[in-house]
Amino acid sequence: MKYVLVTGGVVSGLGKGVTASSIGVLLRACGLRVTSIKIDPYLNTDAGTMSPFEHGEVFVLDDGGEVDLDLGNYERFLDIKLTRDNNITTGKIYQFVLDKERKGDYLGRTVQVVPHITDAIQEWIERVAVIPVDGKEGPADVCVIELGGTIGDIESMPFIEALGQFSYRVGSGNFCLVHVSLVPVLNVVGEQKTKPTQHSVRGLRGLGLTPNILACRSSLPMEGNVKEKLSQFCHVPMTDLLTLYDVPNIWHIPLILRDQKAHVAILRTLNLQSTAREPVLEDWTSMAKTCDTLRDPVRIAIVGKYTDLSDSYLSGVKALLHASVSCCRKLMIDWVPSMDLEDSIAEEAPYAHEAAWNLLKGADGVLVPGGFGDRGVEGKILAAKYAREHNIPFLGICLGMQISVIEFSRNVLNLHDANSTEFNPYTKNPCVIFMPEGSKTHMGGTMRLGSRRTYFQLKDSKAAKLYGNVKYVDERHRHRYEVNPDFVMKLERSGIAFVGKDESGRRMEILELPSHPYYIGAQFHPEFKSRPRKPSALFLGLIAASCGQLDALLKARGRDNLLPAKMVTSNGLAAAKVYQNGHVKHLSNGAYYANGNGVHA
Repeated sequence: MKYVLVTGGVVSGLGKGVTASSIGVLLRACGLRVTSIKIDPYLNTDAGTMSPFEHGEVFVLDDGGEVDLDLGNYERFLDIKLTRDNNITTGKIYQFVLDKERKGDYLGRTVQVVPHITDAIQEWIERVAVIPVDGKEGPADVCVIELGGTIGDIESMPFIEALGQFSYRVGSGNFCLVHVSLVPVLNVVGEQKTKPTQHSVRGLRGLGLTPNILACRSSLPMEGNVKEKLSQFCHVPMTDLLTLYDVPNIWHIPLILRDQKAHVAILRTLNLQSTAREPVLEDWTSMAKTCDTLRDPVRIAIVGKYTDLSDSYLSGVKALLHASVSCCRKLMIDWVPSMDLEDSIAEEAPYAHEAAWNLLKGADGVLVPGGFGDRGVEGKILAAKYAREHNIPFLGICLGMQISVIEFSRNVLNLHDANSTEFNPYTKNPCVIFMPEGSKTHMGGTMRLGSRRTYFQLKDSKAAKLYGNVKYVDERHRHRYEVNPDFVMKLERSGIAFVGKDESGRRMEILELPSHPYYIGAQFHPEFKSRPRKPSALFLGLIAASCGQLDALLKARGRDNLLPAKMVTSNGLAAAKVYQNGHVKHLSNGAYYANGNGVHA
């Protein structure tokens, strides 16, 4: 097994996750099989109980693992399926060691950070690295490891020590360290400054790790004299100094790494020159350039309570981007704080209230993503009501589906106090209830998590057509509450169609309003399985409906899938490239400015 370790210095948020993912893409393009591991030095056992404001979204894996959002980047970039053990935390390691100590496995010895914690880290890496994640048998060729945080953080010291020992044990020809650091440009001086990176590398070397490759984050490509200075003071050859400069969308990162011969440096360090080929990235290049040249906009309002931090909904944003590129539209996201839609805000902050409603009314489509807690719920209900009454394409995910049921119960069934028991335990009309198998005393890992099966009830439903008229799909879940089975018949009699249910038939998975152009709620999280070349079926439907392409898309899906009903384990079949006139739309060239994700927010 060959290992590539990606570390970060100077400041957090430099893009280590995207860099690690892009290295994986580049190595795969060279014909190698790649797996990934993310190390998070926090004491939490997993990311499940962490606020999105603290750490961004919680990404859910097939096996129910609640993990860091960077594992979502790995899965999307590399089109792989990781396990919960691919995310290592300090909490997991200490729990593993302490469980062994309690069982007496250490035979009376004093349990210490060195060697017991550091040995456990190395054993964990070696064990997980050989787990196949690409659907093929046998271990991968290369394992890309990302160490979270920055060099010098006190909580990451055991991992630094363990990785230093690990690099020595596996040997120099099997270990490559890529250090991502900042080369800032001070506005007053106007030149790229190398001192922060010099100090970061000095600290790294002092901890027993020597970087083979430096990946320097900067707004512009590094100048020649800057590279010479870094090479001299950081003891890294000029050929192994890379610039990760600002790009219109992150799909360009593997391409700029290729253009700077990053694969040559990595393959040379890992002694893989003879087994790897030149990278083949034509499809990836086409995808990145297409995203840059899109002009016709599609505007989606994301209504949520974590809108101040876009990483809280990262997978949803990526799923929208995948779908919009497939529909040849430039994605424009309007972040609508759900609280600002509520009537109470009209008196407290009338300008915020008016601005939120203007954004909602100006959108081509509405997405209400998942969430927890009662803050902003009434605003989400108002957004669902507006989309339903004004025939605006709507997609509700997890809580968003439950919100649509509450709104329908109140305003169509005239059950004015209808609510979820999450928000009002004493409501007389509990249309959404706590799941019987859940736990109200322990929060971590007690939800309905991971890949679960949804069976389609109606062949003619929009959701079934979008998934390719299959019998069932496997999608990832993360919820404690569900639609009350006792309300299903009332809701269906009044116009809601529950077109997807679980194997028991009592758990509602997908709802539609047949009379609406596109109004769908899903109890699962389809965004977690969306891929750049294989957008999520329901997100693709939302974008297509929002830009007038839904009928053409549904017809194309019907033509492409005249096959026996079969299982779909991800997003359905590959996205049909459908345009309003039935032909590829040729786009003019020109400047395009975005936020690095290909999304204009």
